Amino acid sequence: MSAEKQTSRFQQPLKQWIKCSVWCLIYILFIAWVGNYWWLLGLPVVFDLFITNYIPWTWWKSTKNKSLLSVMGWVDAIVFALVAVYFINTFLFQNYQIPSSSLEKSLLVGDFLFVSKASYGPRVPNTPLSFPLVQHTFPLLNCKSFIEHPQWDYHRLKGFDTVKRNDIVVFNFPAGDTVAVKMQNPDYYSICYNVGKMYMEQQNPKVLPTTEQCYNFGREIVRSKTSDYGDIVYRPVDRRENYVKRCIAIAGDWMQVKNNQVYVNGTKQDKIPGIQFNYFVQTDGTLINPEILEKIGISKDDIQLYNGGQYIQEFASIGLDGKMPIYHFPLNEEEYTKLKNTAGVTKIKIEISDKPGDVFPLGGGKNWTRDNYGPIWVPKRGNTLALNSYNLPIYERIIRVYEHNKLEIKNNEFYINDKLTKNYTFKMDYYWMMGDNRHNSADSRYWGFVPEDHVVGRPVMVWLSLDKDKGWFDGKIRWNRFFKNAEK
Repeated sequence: MSAEKQTSRFQQPLKQWIKCSVWCLIYILFIAWVGNYWWLLGLPVVFDLFITNYIPWTWWKSTKNKSLLSVMGWVDAIVFALVAVYFINTFLFQNYQIPSSSLEKSLLVGDFLFVSKASYGPRVPNTPLSFPLVQHTFPLLNCKSFIEHPQWDYHRLKGFDTVKRNDIVVFNFPAGDTVAVKMQNPDYYSICYNVGKMYMEQQNPKVLPTTEQCYNFGREIVRSKTSDYGDIVYRPVDRRENYVKRCIAIAGDWMQVKNNQVYVNGTKQDKIPGIQFNYFVQTDGTLINPEILEKIGISKDDIQLYNGGQYIQEFASIGLDGKMPIYHFPLNEEEYTKLKNTAGVTKIKIEISDKPGDVFPLGGGKNWTRDNYGPIWVPKRGNTLALNSYNLPIYERIIRVYEHNKLEIKNNEFYINDKLTKNYTFKMDYYWMMGDNRHNSADSRYWGFVPEDHVVGRPVMVWLSLDKDKGWFDGKIRWNRFFKNAEK
């Protein structure tokens, strides 16, 4: 190439040089934010795109073939849109839909949220080669939306804030690393444990199996019965299902639930507006008008009606007459008051959970229930825990799975990465998440802690809300929730 032609490549209009300078500055600032300076190798590409044009990026614009010009125009627009969406979805905002009632009435089923990833600092993706706007599986195609390799280690960029108590947080489901495709609720580990426990107790009722025995036996059953449970698949952290809950306790806190009241560090927590519990509602023999229940704010899917004398003895044990119609649904304080003053309602009793063993840690020997749970300590990065038989079931998954250590117990002594030890120092912060619909929430009481590398972001705004109980011409769109603050 002649020196004259080489020089001419740099003879661009001032406007083009300004564009190049702005985009180079944005690119450098982005690299500094990400902290991966290998990306500086891409700076010459940006410069070439605007100035030197050694690579014919827009070669198709000079073609006389109208069909090719039209097709490549669409391809160019689609590629640009996908790249833009990928970066926005990864580093700034993500759309999320509320699928279940675990946060009613703070957020409603059918709410569509803008989730800010910049609030707590966006994560560099574990699986960078993925299709934007799809979490883990392509709809219809039923195949993975990401390529498993390469996988990058956890790294979080600087954010505007940190997770605080009572924040509503979107996070990847911690127990969602392994999934039975045909039965995803409860989680895979709970399924294996419960199936194994049931089968082992049936085989030998006099012998109490260990947690490990229950899980291992159940795992073999679940993996062998693909017709019932489907394929067993693994998902990296950023490809696990998104959950949204309220952060009840942060790293370093002690948390306890006493008769449905949450205590953090020994202090009774203030009531959260809209918090719900399940209740049994007995009437004088008449049925409650469905329009009244709808007006009070009770979803159709939440209503259970026991009518005709079912479970007479069970209801008698809680002071209700099973011969009369009895409803079961969640209520917040305001709804409770309205229903109590409704004609025909004679008694309202809160649902009580008195069966220990169904909560985290499964098989851990704790006499805890959903309504009376803990006390439990939430691990903090850099803090050291003295290991013993009592706390090992609580923190074992953190040590083995979330922080990738080899843990063995030999002669009642602990070996981590083949080294004898009595203590463990945590590498990450953890959080305790619970739903505001306290009796209908699959939350930390059932599957444990949320590691910091699972935190996705904070919902900031409801941009659309659809009522699943109504038709399009009958109030399906909740106009009053548009642009509602989703942080409270």
